[in-house]
Amino acid sequence: MTSVRVEDLAAHPAFRRLASIEGIDVDLRYATPNNFSGRVFYDRFDCAWLRAEAAAGLEASAAWLARTRPACRIVVLDALRPQRVQEAIWRDVAGTPAARYFANPGRGSIHSFGMAVDVNLRDGNGRELEMGSGFDEMTLASHPALEADRLAAGAITRDHIAARELLRGAMAAGGFAGIATEWWHFDHGDRQRVRREFPRVL
Repeated sequence: MTSVRVEDLAAHPAFRRLASIEGIDVDLRYATPNNFSGRVFYDRFDCAWLRAEAAAGLEASAAWLARTRPACRIVVLDALRPQRVQEAIWRDVAGTPAARYFANPGRGSIHSFGMAVDVNLRDGNGRELEMGSGFDEMTLASHPALEADRLAAGAITRDHIAARELLRGAMAAGGFAGIATEWWHFDHGDRQRVRREFPRVL
């Protein structure tokens, strides 16, 4: 497995800064205490990066959204997450119910290859759309695979599902695919190929 240090990304041709991507906002939650743990994980690292393929995809997603719903913008809540940070998070969650929401660092999070993003949408007033649960809210209400059940139970509304579908449509336009347990998480490219062929960021 090849690897690259996060400190060396500025000189690496395969990665792009989030600031270079047109049409998005950036609010990296792990660079603040506004996340599931209340801790700052990115205080020592510049994590405002994606691999170039994912960055191009996100730019295409933003362009699709600009055409489809001009008042809305994609806001990036997490992008590159170095292996060192994934290991720190895993130490917090291993053996708890929250562990199902994080990749074991031994296998590798797709975030650690710069090929995954956590995102929401903002309206024309800069407010994040209501999705029926918050970012990093580790409950069944966050699971796209359970939306019909959660709707029937009254845990989420049709408006929440419509907002999620808009987000999914935008991300699909850029080649991203969501996962069953988190409405905010999207991978770019096949996970097995990413883990097999791309360098992991340490």
